[in-house]
Amino acid sequence: MRNKKHLYILFGAFMSLIMALSYTFLQNHTLKQKLEKKKEQTLLLESEKDYQQMVSFYKKERQSKKPQASGFVVRKEAQKLAKQFHKHSDGRFKEEWGQFLVTESLRNDVDPYIVYELLRVETGNKFDPTLVGPKTKYGRAYGMAQFMENTAPWIAEMAGMEYESKEQLFNPYYAIQLSIVYLDYLHAKYDDWDKALTAYHRGMYGLEKYIQKEGHAESWYAKEIQQKAEKQELIAVGDK
Repeated sequence: MRNKKHLYILFGAFMSLIMALSYTFLQNHTLKQKLEKKKEQTLLLESEKDYQQMVSFYKKERQSKKPQASGFVVRKEAQKLAKQFHKHSDGRFKEEWGQFLVTESLRNDVDPYIVYELLRVETGNKFDPTLVGPKTKYGRAYGMAQFMENTAPWIAEMAGMEYESKEQLFNPYYAIQLSIVYLDYLHAKYDDWDKALTAYHRGMYGLEKYIQKEGHAESWYAKEIQQKAEKQELIAVGDK
């Protein structure tokens, strides 16, 4: 009887210990969740601040730019390169897309060959406006220019365009416009195509990590786009 009573006491003490440990675990877990949420909110606020600074920087850069070539010259160049891009893509990149790309690229003082080759790489040579990228920890990328939902809104703000949903990223003209504006911003920021293109591919923080690891910004992505763009330019010069 005494042994049985002793066992009850031990069992009660054991259960009390379990309850105490469970309560402590729940408290720590709740505290951890609160700290993670606060950290996430802080990062979001910092990101929002960074985005606003980027938008402000880009708008100032745009204001300081000189007017580009006349409309007639741009139109003529757009028609010529649109046909070249259409032929090079085996008809996958429509001529009307090409005319829009060249016109907006020249208007923003961005190399149209770079833009075309970037879209080619981003879509795996398909130029598919409805493309949805693979799932990553940051989400998916959408459309011909492969923008993510967390990046597209502030680039659209830079471009003076509305952003309502990811569905807009499937519009080839919208996607092309965003890619041109983003490239314009990145090249103005870094004044270097290796850095600008690697940042487009990996993100600006990803660019910093890449440089820390490799000692340079000449990623395969940046290298391929620039080399292919140079070939496209040589074709255009040869056709004159």
